[in-house]
Amino acid sequence: MKYLGLDLGSRTLGIAISDNLGIIANNYKVIRHNEEYDKLLMEVKSLVYELGIDAVVLGFPKNMNNTIGPKGKLSLEFKEELEKLIDQPIYLQDERLSTKSATDMLIKGNVSRKKRKKVVDSVAATIILQTFLDRRK
Repeated sequence: MKYLGLDLGSRTLGIAISDNLGIIANNYKVIRHNEEYDKLLMEVKSLVYELGIDAVVLGFPKNMNNTIGPKGKLSLEFKEELEKLIDQPIYLQDERLSTKSATDMLIKGNVSRKKRKKVVDSVAATIILQTFLDRRK
């Protein structure tokens, strides 16, 4: 099974993709959306069909006390709207601290601040997707 991982931010969407066996996640790209969610949903729909995706894994940001804040509600709404557009299952994956982990990883890899800013969301999506894939085993 091939999975698409998504890290939905307020201005960007980080995207990761798994191999055909659904074992390894790789960063794919970042889409800037500036809160144009209808357009973003159509772009994700296109990717799902172009890449032959079997399931989508959407990062679900919860607060540290396990409550759902505004960003979590945004993810739930995005999931509901995406479910109207595609037939593939959409799974939510707890993404607490995924962006921080991605940033730390890039810093340890000596990636410049300018380059980090461009890829951090896709790396966070990769962490979200890989966590999901590992948990599935």
